[in-house]
Amino acid sequence: MKSDIEIAQECSMLPIREIGEAIGIADEELEYYGRYKAKLSDECMRRFASRPNGKLILVSAINPTPAGEGKTTISVGLAQAFSRLGKKTVLALREPSLGPCFGVKGGAAGGGYSQVVPMEDINLHFTGDFHAITSANNLLAALLDNHIQQGNELHIDSRRVVWKRCLDMNDRVLRNIVVGMGTKSDGFVREDHFVITVASEIMAILCLAEDMKDLKERLGRIIVAYDLDGNAVTAKDLQAVGPMAALLKDAIRPNLVQTLEHSPVLIHGGPFANIAHGCNSVIATRNALKLGDYCITEAGFGADLGAEKFLDIKCRMTGLVPDAVVIVATIRALKYNGGVDKNELKAENIDALKAGSVNLVRHVKNMQRYGLNVAVTINRFNEDTQSEIDCLSEICRGLGVPFAVSEVFAKGGEGGTELANIVLGLCEKETQFKPLYADEDNIETKLRKIATQIYGAADVEFSPSAQKDLKFLSQAGFDHLPVCVAKTQYSFSDDPKALGAPEGFVLHIRELYVSAGAGFVVALSGNIQTMPGLPKTPAAYRIDVNEEGRITGLF
Repeated sequence: MKSDIEIAQECSMLPIREIGEAIGIADEELEYYGRYKAKLSDECMRRFASRPNGKLILVSAINPTPAGEGKTTISVGLAQAFSRLGKKTVLALREPSLGPCFGVKGGAAGGGYSQVVPMEDINLHFTGDFHAITSANNLLAALLDNHIQQGNELHIDSRRVVWKRCLDMNDRVLRNIVVGMGTKSDGFVREDHFVITVASEIMAILCLAEDMKDLKERLGRIIVAYDLDGNAVTAKDLQAVGPMAALLKDAIRPNLVQTLEHSPVLIHGGPFANIAHGCNSVIATRNALKLGDYCITEAGFGADLGAEKFLDIKCRMTGLVPDAVVIVATIRALKYNGGVDKNELKAENIDALKAGSVNLVRHVKNMQRYGLNVAVTINRFNEDTQSEIDCLSEICRGLGVPFAVSEVFAKGGEGGTELANIVLGLCEKETQFKPLYADEDNIETKLRKIATQIYGAADVEFSPSAQKDLKFLSQAGFDHLPVCVAKTQYSFSDDPKALGAPEGFVLHIRELYVSAGAGFVVALSGNIQTMPGLPKTPAAYRIDVNEEGRITGLF
């Protein structure tokens, strides 16, 4: 079979104007980035704002293997299947980060005949949103250090600077650095840090803001440091809100592209679900719900991360509620969770599949815990046997949830019609949505509910440093905020090697801090890093561009 990039490069894209016209967007309501990409204008979003919402469909997954399990592929294929069934559907996805593109996982535009195009543009730079976010983040850092250098009127304690610089690349050597080396004119010497752009609070703010007014208010609340008396110093105090907002004025607008079968797609924002809240922007989701009768969106990594944060953070802040949830699984990943070596996953192994299916079972039950309608689909691979598919189907029957085989990778929308019909049926049923925890629960209680009810932990253990963080955040009045747990995506626990559905373990919290602008508290667990590193053989080694400007090696 052809590679993803070959399939994408051989497709015939429609001018983006025609994609917009199909969902009622006028030519003058688009801001063009070439023939095949555009941003929605403010006028467009205002015109559609009064329309009723369509149905919201959330796509999540089991815990992935390092290769990923095709959640985006299923999301794209499901949107194409809806379009084939005559349903007016808009897909809402996150933008890919350059980190995994050049690292391990590759791009994030789907795969096979279930992709979003132009694939190379989407994976590399796109419309510059991530660069704008990076620039705004680092402008704030520069203004902060300059304020200290130029007299420090705010009496900032240089030992308590909490704002970090960012870069959209996996670069482990930037995790802990020293700045200000040199002469007196080069600034104050202090320890500094980098996070990957997708983990920046600016990314979270852009993805949770309702509009420019809300964006600016959130930017102003960012805590960058503490003064010598222990009081918070904010971006507003540094007069940084206006210039940051100016850098983000275009980035706040969603991007319109298309699938291989010309279904409309809004791609906007890109926080990772293992170290951030893992959902595309509120603005894109809301506009997709206005532009279509159905909005299909996804939440990153497994449902223990992306879906939990979608439901307990994004839905809490916006009032949105999914009408249906799709849990994506692969037979190879379930066998991997059942103890099969990664080099032996192609061989049929019913016993391992049954053993590993406990991972799927827990994810399904977790989503049902929220009172949501759930379906399961497998992203089918060539080596999957009918006996394995029958086994998984029987497990789903035991859970009381519908099950469908998806072959969208090989067949595009045609391979997703069975799932589409199931999801359409779920959308007509009532939901009894209830968040996992209440606003009035304190931070520790919220963490314990996530750990025990979603992850399967017996308890939560706070490091001495985290205990101090917990006390400080409570005294500072942040108990009412939702919690964003940063942990490994490969396990329900904070141990990436604890596969399946571990129980009775202790979740270790090593640090807590507030993202006051985003509106949540971040809890770092285990050894998770907010600036990833590259593997021994990065995906970057395979990426090239020929003399005609044609990119190769992306996947």
